[in-house]
Amino acid sequence: MEQSATLDIETLKITQEQFMLASQSVHLQRPGCDAVYPVGLYGWRKRCLYFFLLLLLVTMIVNLALTVWIIKVMHFSVDGMGNLQLKQDGIRLEGISEFLLPLYVNEIQSRRDSLLVLGSKTNVTLNARNSQGQLTGQLTLGPDAVEAQCQRLEIRSKDGSRLLFTANEEEVIMTTEKFTVTGSEGAVFGHSVETPLIQARASEDLKLESPTRTLTMEAPRGVEVNAPKGPLKILLDANTIQLGSLPLGIYTVSPSQASKEQAVYEVCVCPSGKIYLSPAETSSTCQAMSNICLWS
Repeated sequence: MEQSATLDIETLKITQEQFMLASQSVHLQRPGCDAVYPVGLYGWRKRCLYFFLLLLLVTMIVNLALTVWIIKVMHFSVDGMGNLQLKQDGIRLEGISEFLLPLYVNEIQSRRDSLLVLGSKTNVTLNARNSQGQLTGQLTLGPDAVEAQCQRLEIRSKDGSRLLFTANEEEVIMTTEKFTVTGSEGAVFGHSVETPLIQARASEDLKLESPTRTLTMEAPRGVEVNAPKGPLKILLDANTIQLGSLPLGIYTVSPSQASKEQAVYEVCVCPSGKIYLSPAETSSTCQAMSNICLWS
């Protein structure tokens, strides 16, 4: 038993010595076999990283300074930007505002104590469109003319209750009490004119003239010419004067007694200004008591 124990102890010692020798041999060979790599950025990589960080910091500072400058110059606030204020009922602009692109709005109003001025170097155009985007009305204020394109043009009174002027493709209607033409040449009409009254001013003469054509005055119940505050002078200066459908005045008791073979007549004028024909004889047959004058 003692010999076996001694052998085991010696065997254990030999094994321990072998393990120590083996471990020493491994420990001595490791430095020669493994390479050492440094951890981190060194050299030009480190300098580039610092340069990019510095450039990013400078860029952030410049952007922040520009943002503060824009806010200060444009007067940004909680209510809006400078002259532009955001309200619950819309947008309010103070001072002069310039729009470089089309402006789409429902309503434009000025302040109560100022005017609304729309200005442009070329022209100002106002367009009205329907729900499909089609153009229904257009008003253009240009340097040469003011053009309105619409189905019906209306001009109303100050309160909007009275219609003063209206125009469409068929007719133009003026409902004012008086239409005054103050030009030295008067008014020129290329076609017919329908009106119940043509009147000159109190201190001016009334002149109806057709320089190159005929002048025709027609009315269902006759044409009346009078001068209540002055003399009435009618000058008929033409190569041929035709007075058609003049009534025949007689001074006999019955119209059947008038001569039916009469070929020559004379033109008579009643005190009221009415013109009629009367049979011509050796002396004038015009009488103030004619039936035409009495019935007028």
